[in-house]
Amino acid sequence: MATAVSTPLDTPMVPVAVVHGTGVDTIQLKLEAFSRYGSLKARTAVALVDALEEQGLVWPGVRIVESTSGNLGVALAGVAAERGYRFTAVVDPRTSPALLARMVALGAEVDMVTEHDGAGGYLISRLRRVRELTEGATDRVWANQYGCPANPRAHEFGTGPELARQAGGAMDAVFVAVSTGGTLAGVGSYLREHHPGCRVVGVDVPGSVAFGGPPGPRLLTGIGSSVRSQFLRPWMYDEHIEIEPGAALAACRRLAAQTGIEIGGSGGAVLAACLRYLQAHPEIRHPVCLCPDSGSSYRQTIFDDDWLTANGLGCALDPWPGGAPLFLRGEL
Repeated sequence: MATAVSTPLDTPMVPVAVVHGTGVDTIQLKLEAFSRYGSLKARTAVALVDALEEQGLVWPGVRIVESTSGNLGVALAGVAAERGYRFTAVVDPRTSPALLARMVALGAEVDMVTEHDGAGGYLISRLRRVRELTEGATDRVWANQYGCPANPRAHEFGTGPELARQAGGAMDAVFVAVSTGGTLAGVGSYLREHHPGCRVVGVDVPGSVAFGGPPGPRLLTGIGSSVRSQFLRPWMYDEHIEIEPGAALAACRRLAAQTGIEIGGSGGAVLAACLRYLQAHPEIRHPVCLCPDSGSSYRQTIFDDDWLTANGLGCALDPWPGGAPLFLRGEL
């Protein structure tokens, strides 16, 4: 039987009032930006390094290697430095400059791949580079967020119970972004066993194959994947929703403008999916959105008007005109 893994301190759940646009009064936002190292991936990083230590695969001076779109690289860099290991982050040109700078500040070596993977992103190219760096090496080890069971365990025994406790049992739908699928698999497994009446909704983007769909180009980082998730099983979630980049970024910008709460693109996709779902399911009264990180890491992208326009997302500059939701922030 799996045991609990060590996780960072609880992150806050903040109520946001929806004045109009849906039938609910409040959406609860679980803000992982307050986690150690600034994102949900802090939980995953601790669990992955714990697993390497339990298997005897790391020792002082060994180099941990991982493919990352940004946040996991920051978290692994920090955890590795704390425990006396070295770390190499295999990244790509879409990685936020702010996150790259944080990795380096925490002691990471950054290895940039530039070859598209033919499946809408760079992930397959990053994984190829990870194998080149680790196969046959005695002093380098792959953390493997894509296949290590510690990834979903961190969320089954950490994130899931924390969500339920903070919601006080008053949650009837939870919305979770998908990349490796570890978070959705873990949270879904926990809720299926302990809160079977709560709907679990995965959030993805067009072009992602995380749920087995066709590959295509993707703009947002931290959500979607060029490879199918090894963790997800149909019983772990009720359904999944694909959110276009424009809708995700419009959600980010409207929330920031009206409440001061800044979330990243994956969190914007989750919020947009929640709003869309609520319009189709008026019976849902207590939704929770798991927001993986902060918008502060994306000043040069999703919060930059010129970047939006250059990427054909000018629609996000004036999000949801007319009967758009109006958000009011609750207390931390």
